[in-house]
Formats: sequence, C-alpha cells, structure tokens
Amino acid sequence: MRRTMIAAAVAVSASLLAAGCSGSTTTTTTDNGTGSGTKEAGSTDKASHQQGGSLTIANVQGQTWTCQFNPFNPAVNSVALGFVYEPLVYVNLLQDQKETPMLASSYQWAADKKSIVFTVRSGVKWSDGQPFTAEDVAYTFDVMKRVPSTDLYSLWTGAGLKSVTAAGDKVTLTFGQAAGPYFFNFANQVGIVPKHVFSTGPAAEHPDTWADPKPVGTGPYTVDPCSANNIQYVANPGYWQPGKPYLSKLQYPAYLDNGPANLDLAGGKAQWGSQFIPNIAALYLNKSKENHTWSPPVTNVGIVPNLDPSRPATSKLAVRQAIALAIDRQRIALIGEGGQQPAANQTGIVVPTFQKYYDRAAVAAAGYDKPNPDKAKGLLAGLGYTEANPLKLTIITITGYTDWDASLAVVKQQLKPVGIDLTVSDLAQQTFDDRLYNGDFDLAYYGQAGGPTPYYELRQMLYSKNSAPIGKPASFNYGRYLDPEVDALFDQYPAADDAGQVDIVKKVGAAMLRDIPIIPTTESVNWFQYNTADIAGWPTESDPYAQPAAFNVPDVEQLLLHLYSKSAQK
Repeated sequence: MRRTMIAAAVAVSASLLAAGCSGSTTTTTTDNGTGSGTKEAGSTDKASHQQGGSLTIANVQGQTWTCQFNPFNPAVNSVALGFVYEPLVYVNLLQDQKETPMLASSYQWAADKKSIVFTVRSGVKWSDGQPFTAEDVAYTFDVMKRVPSTDLYSLWTGAGLKSVTAAGDKVTLTFGQAAGPYFFNFANQVGIVPKHVFSTGPAAEHPDTWADPKPVGTGPYTVDPCSANNIQYVANPGYWQPGKPYLSKLQYPAYLDNGPANLDLAGGKAQWGSQFIPNIAALYLNKSKENHTWSPPVTNVGIVPNLDPSRPATSKLAVRQAIALAIDRQRIALIGEGGQQPAANQTGIVVPTFQKYYDRAAVAAAGYDKPNPDKAKGLLAGLGYTEANPLKLTIITITGYTDWDASLAVVKQQLKPVGIDLTVSDLAQQTFDDRLYNGDFDLAYYGQAGGPTPYYELRQMLYSKNSAPIGKPASFNYGRYLDPEVDALFDQYPAADDAGQVDIVKKVGAAMLRDIPIIPTTESVNWFQYNTADIAGWPTESDPYAQPAAFNVPDVEQLLLHLYSKSAQK
C-alpha cells in the first residue's frame, strides 16, 4: 500500500537515492547536491548474479489496478517510477543523501547553485528500441512547465526553475535563485519520459491524465500484461545495465485488504511486503525463519483538515486546536499501530531522525506535549458544541488500511467526550485520491513522502503553490493552507546555511503549533517485510541502500537492481 505519497510527489521534496548495495562495491558520491557527482555507483556496478526467478509483491492498494502508468499522475506513478521510468540520479534518504547516478552519468553545479549541467548516460535505449537522449530530459521538464499539474514538485512555480535546455549529451537547468535543496526533487523524483511518445496524440494533449497503458521506459522492467487483478512486470531485455535486473518476472497482485496480503506473506506466497501486520511476531515472523521485517520511520501520518472557507467547521482554528488537544497520540500509536509506529508531535518533525530541527520547549509552551481534553472541551463549548450537542465531522480514509481504521477508531473514541461526533468513511484508493486532491472532504487521514530534512515534507504540505482552488487537484497541499509568511520561509531555505535552515524549519514548526494546518498522529514507518527462502539482496538496517517499501519510488528500483533468486544461481 502506498501509505505515504512518496511517489506522488512532495512538492520539491520526496525520495532520494541510495547507493551501497549488498554484495557489491560502490563508488557512490555523498555530494548531496552541493558539488559534482561521480560517474558510477553501487546499483550500476557490473552484474554479479545469474538472471532468473520471480518475486511477488504484497502491498495493499484497497482497489484493483487501473493499469495506468503515467509518471506525471501521482495516483498511479508508484507502479511506474522505478519499475519502468527512471530518474537522473537516485538519492538515499536513509544514507545521508548518498547518490547513485542513473540516467545522468554525472552533473556539475555552477558556483552560485543557480544552474546545473547533467551529462546524460550514453548507450541507453527506451524499451521500444529508440535511443534515449538529452532531448528526452529537456522535454520532460518542458511538459511540467506547459502543464502545471504535472509539475508535482512546483519546480517551475516555486523553486525558481527558469529554463531547461539540451545540447549534445548535456542538459542545463537554470534557476532564478540558489536551487541546491531542490536537487532531491528534480534529479531524484522526476521520471524521465520519451519525447517520441509524449509529444504526440493524447499524451501530448493531456500529459497529466493520459493513461499510458503500455509504458515505454528506460527502466529495468516492462509491463506485460496488466489486468485489474495483477500487474506482471518482465525484465527489460534491452536494459542499459547488462545482466540486470536479476529477477525475470515480478507479480504485483491487487490486494483489497491487509488480511489476504498478510496471509500470503506469512505463507511465503508473497516475498516482499509493505504494509501493517498486526501482532507481527505471531502472525508473520514466527511462521518461518525466512520471514523478516525492518521498517524505518521517515515521515508522519495524520489528520488533514480542510482549511478552505467553504468548510465552516474545519476552517475554524478553534476546532483544529480542539482536535489536536483531544487526541492521545501515544494510545493511537500503541493501539492503532500495535506499537510498530511511534507517536508523532504537533510540529511534524520526525524524531529522533531529525532531532536537531525539533523544538521540544515550543511544543510544551503551546500545550501540545500531552493530551488536554478539558481545554479541547472548552474550545468547542465556546462554539456551542458539547458531547450532548456534538460537532459532526467526517474523515475520509482508504479502505483496507486496517491499521488506519484502528487508529481512527481510537481518534473517534477520544473526540467523542470533548464534543465531536466523528464518522469514518472508508473509500477505494482512487476515490480517496480524487476527493483528497480536489478538496472534497472535512478531514482526511493521510501521510506524505518525506525527504532528507523535514523541510521537504513540510513544504509539500504547507507551501501555497502546492495547493489549488477547491475542485481542482492540488499537488500536495491538500488542506489548502495559505500563509505568505510561511511561504517566505520556504523560499528563504535554499539560500540559507545549515544553521539558517535549521532555524527556518523550527519557524515552520512554530506555524504548525500556531495554525494547526495538519494534525500528525503517528510517525510513519517504511513498512517492510521480506522472505529470504529464495530471494536475496534485501536492504537491511545495517545496509539501508534504499527505503525498503514497495511504495517508495524511485527507491523501488534500487531493490529491483539488487534482488536475485538463489535457485537461479544453481
């Protein structure tokens, strides 16, 4: 399941690259977008295993597959990026922004960080046999300029991108300001598309909504076939890394609920899981010595209030304050997530991962360091609501996410005595996405992708240029939070030094305490279960070469370039 919209985009934030793979050497750079990159890295090392074997992924979506693979569409790009489409560079959030050059073999920043020149990799072909060129890269970014809804990271509207030009094997991106922090987004999160496909017919007319049912990519796999119940990926015979990927086929069944997926994982029918398993020791780990888990925390899950004035209740600060004060995050983490996810805090800073950005004293001073149902009750009473005369609110969530259902049952229970009658509405993933993006909700339960610092997740959620009018799809700011002062902080971040960036993030955290635009409940882990009976090469806590969940893009590609079948080696 795609528990956080990592793939979908994080408005100038999102996933990075990883390097250092198990069983191989690496020369991955740790430049972090501050200088020039190297030409080779771990996942691009020479093949060291035989090809063959197959893998089944268990990742609940809550609906059947739409068989759409448009990388510009955040609702479906988690089955396209990393599998079929590739970024220029991969950046690993779990390894201090280690980089692995992918479609770009190297890059060079200008001294003022206002321009960057990529050298595209030679010898790469699209899966239809056409050569990959710098023109494809420039065209991809031009689409994002021409059709703003495809600019998922607000590169043109918020990051100051001014032009993208191609000459020979070079692509130059020019910005109106220092653009170092956006490297993560434009180099790592944008899947490069073929100009010869996207410049004609319906793809050219509607690049944001075109289904792209038979995707043509440079990545390690192609789709063959796709049905509502299963996506089968087969190894791309023309992939630019000879001998890779190692696994010949991937099966990606459409699971509507955690239950069947968890049973398939426990029995070994599926080998790669990315979802919540209740009582995981008894129901998964103890079922086989080959079953393992490692789920690192990276972002937040929380309640997204709709702040648009058309929503008279949730646009009121007192209502949002009451919700934030009434909930007991520790109990939500313990009961809803079975203790497998830690409690979040109101600043949205994930700790201890990003401890230096967290202002514990500010949280305590604002009164959000512990539940305060009495204060919440007083705020709602001031608006005329009591337990006997409650404010009725509905929160939308995704059907099949049983841990979210359990968490929301706790939230509902906690809100009732303070004067809120909460209705939980489980929706199919596509319906949920449509209502979330277009602002058709009072409250939504959701989590977004993160990045190498809290700036990325916060910018996604709060930057006004990631929002949109009600009825039009927002890229990330689904709650429609608008604050010029917070926008200015995000705009100042790229040119600030390290201490300045920490100070900026703390000020944004203060806005989270002041305005309650989002109400984090638990920190979101990268759910990951894996079986080693036949498949090897998995990332581990000691070798975190990529975020391990199948919903993490483009990280998923790094796993696909490392995993191999033991039986195929005989």
